Amino acid sequence: MTQTLQQTQTMQHRPIRPTAGGHGPPRRRPARRGRALLERDGALQTLAAAVRAATAGHGSAVLVTGEAGIGKTTLVREFVERTGGRVKVLGGGCDNLVTPRPLGPLRDAAAGTGGKLEAALRTGAADTVYPAVVDELSWPAPNVLLVEDLHWVDDATVDVLAYLARRLETLPAVLVLTYRDEQVPAEHPARRLLGALSGVPVARLPLRPLSAAAVDELAADSGWDPRVLHEVSGGNPFYVTEALAAPGAEVPATVADAVLARLRRLSERCREAVEQLSVVPTPVDFELAEALLSDGLDALTEAEGTGILRVGPSGLVFRHELARRAVEQSLSGLRRRGLHAATVAALRRAPEPQLARLVHHATQAGDGATVSRYAPRAGREAVAAGSHRQALAHFAAALRHAHRLAPAELARVIDEHAWELYNAHRYAEALAEAERAIALYRELADERALGEALVRLSRHRYMVGDTPGAEQAAEEALRLLDDGDRDMSDPGAVAYAATYYGAVLALSDRSAAGSAALRRGAELARRAGRPGLVALCLNYRSIADADLDDEQRLALLRSSLALALQNGCHETAARAYNNLTELLYRYHRIDELATVLADGQRFVTERGFPSHAYDLAVHRCLLELRRGDWAEAEGTLHELVHGDADPGMLAVYSVPPYARLLARRGDPAAEAMLEQAWAQATQQRMLHGLAFAGAALLEWAWLNDRPDRAAAVLDAWRPHATRPGAEQPTAELLRYAARAGLPVQVPADCPQPWAAGLRGDWQRAAQRWAEIGDPYERALELAESGMVEPTIAALRTLEDLGACATVRLVRRKLRALGVARVPRRSHASTRANPAGLTQRQLDVLDLLADGLTNAEIAERLVVSVRTVDSHVAAVLAKLGVRTRREAARLRRP
Repeated sequence: MTQTLQQTQTMQHRPIRPTAGGHGPPRRRPARRGRALLERDGALQTLAAAVRAATAGHGSAVLVTGEAGIGKTTLVREFVERTGGRVKVLGGGCDNLVTPRPLGPLRDAAAGTGGKLEAALRTGAADTVYPAVVDELSWPAPNVLLVEDLHWVDDATVDVLAYLARRLETLPAVLVLTYRDEQVPAEHPARRLLGALSGVPVARLPLRPLSAAAVDELAADSGWDPRVLHEVSGGNPFYVTEALAAPGAEVPATVADAVLARLRRLSERCREAVEQLSVVPTPVDFELAEALLSDGLDALTEAEGTGILRVGPSGLVFRHELARRAVEQSLSGLRRRGLHAATVAALRRAPEPQLARLVHHATQAGDGATVSRYAPRAGREAVAAGSHRQALAHFAAALRHAHRLAPAELARVIDEHAWELYNAHRYAEALAEAERAIALYRELADERALGEALVRLSRHRYMVGDTPGAEQAAEEALRLLDDGDRDMSDPGAVAYAATYYGAVLALSDRSAAGSAALRRGAELARRAGRPGLVALCLNYRSIADADLDDEQRLALLRSSLALALQNGCHETAARAYNNLTELLYRYHRIDELATVLADGQRFVTERGFPSHAYDLAVHRCLLELRRGDWAEAEGTLHELVHGDADPGMLAVYSVPPYARLLARRGDPAAEAMLEQAWAQATQQRMLHGLAFAGAALLEWAWLNDRPDRAAAVLDAWRPHATRPGAEQPTAELLRYAARAGLPVQVPADCPQPWAAGLRGDWQRAAQRWAEIGDPYERALELAESGMVEPTIAALRTLEDLGACATVRLVRRKLRALGVARVPRRSHASTRANPAGLTQRQLDVLDLLADGLTNAEIAERLVVSVRTVDSHVAAVLAKLGVRTRREAARLRRP
């Protein structure tokens, strides 16, 4: 069996016998230049075909994968050379830094081009980079964007490339990505990019180790026994070529041994220069190299000649990252520390220091003073680029040296760290940091800084479900920032506080006060030139303003979204997408909901907002539930509810529909989940949360013959029924309360189709639900007919959906109608679609039948392992089998 590179590193040196007719130690010849790549012709042909398609305007992506040393870089370099200048190639690599440079590979790729992308990257504003990268890869054709080492990618690069990926098919361009697949697990940020490529033609080139025959050809005339060389190297091309270049009579046991054997042949002067460069895990530009090497670049002539280093148009790079690491790891700890310190000194002398590199080397050198000085700046640079994960890392690095920061700077960094924790969906940690920042600001007696930090604290408290605390913080912020004198107050700061104060009031149960604050916030924001705040005010007025009809509320949200997008206010736009999808769902605008969800999910994925992605994923599931695709929704909801992400207050969105689905299936776990969600929703007082949790608990009470519980929920809801926008959720709660046997009064403004059902017009209600496309609600109205045929039709729909608990109630109705026995529907067992599986479940079943593990299925479908776990469980349940083997047997012809 072929051994991996990691396995070969544990093997001992093995003596090599000379080939037949040889005497003494084998003689080695320098590697022959110009040798064709072995066993890579197919990959090169695939790359060439992608370029030909791009020439005709059909863009695509090529994924080159494999272990370290397998030849990914060699392959793409050969590909570029073969294009012969006929193709515009922009190439860059991701950084193996503690915290990668934001947009690092794109900066490298665009350097010196003089195009729009280079100009956009120079400004540091993420908004300009998105259209610029598309422009750079537009006509004339063809164009290639090469990004190497995607396993080290930063968030901002993922976001930009995901944006490009969704437009790639219409561009005359090829996106070539190289990465070590074993270092890109399901939770890796690069998965967002790979998921974005799902709708684009993609060629996958997993590079395999060289065969014994190829190693034999490479070892020809070298004196090595090719059989042993292949066995020890596992066919890894880099290992093979390093071994062939190593002196001595034995195959080096590891790649590191081979590299160091080559290094030992250099003069001391050259070796020391190579060691200095080895601590720089990125290409070293000539300016930095000159600053680092006292003897200048001439000291590296030997290293270039022996193939340890390569000289490119803009700097120096090791022949392979494995070679650099081998040299770096051979150094003593003190030596490495000193070389990093020298690099810090050289970088600091530059007119515009590269902040991410500087922080990396200062961290490795133990230079806390430099870290504390530059890490906050690096974090802010990352925020501007939209690289939130990297910003979080930089702020955390600065806080490890908190004692070195001045009090005002420390408070600011903690506050910034809290906001990036919020963006990372880590709400409890964000709140703790924000509270810490507030305490420092109070000591500083800086009312402006304290007031603005209190605004952010309000958001953090709200996201953990502390609505009273959020109101208190926002109210204090407004009091501090607004001194009542229009000429003295900063309108932007007051607008900031008024907007968030109005928002939290709108979301709770103080709508009138919230509406007034939001109108004032919008007026001040316009004066201050803060379009993002104006957009937020429009957003939350859709919740707070009384006397608006459905269309007017939707119009406010559409205006909020358009304004935010127009002005590049990404987080504000993400909130608009969330609230717009909520209202579209409530108003049964299913087609528009599907469109907005697709746009919103693409937007938050490309911009890297996991918290907003969570909310939109819930609404995607609500859409699927409404359409009757319960299995697909169940898998995603299970992951959202039981996954690792901190949902904070968003649990009142995800838990109720998940537990409601479990209740329909008769799962006893639903009760506790719904009770907890209802308690959380009543504490938070958010209308949408109360609506989700209340309707779900009412349905559970009906399904489980608990009118007492239904009555308690309805009583608790009544104070909220008069809030703006409460008409739809009130109607839904009343409809389920009536099903639970409670006497209800139909409001005069009760919306359809709930009103028809409440008035006993089951035919009109069922017809309207059919038009909406909700088979479950339609079946429930048919079951209210009091007639045998419609009730049997309802029963069949509910059986198809798997609503076991609801089926039992409908069967009871049929018995009351005198139907003694209704045959149970048997599961379908055709190979085309056994048991009515969804398309995604069929995909899972196909891969399961091919013998793939859940992790391998997740890799193939670009989803999480938890989602696959849920799909597999649903497949087994629908097929009525207990094991994967039984399911596979049903699927195989």
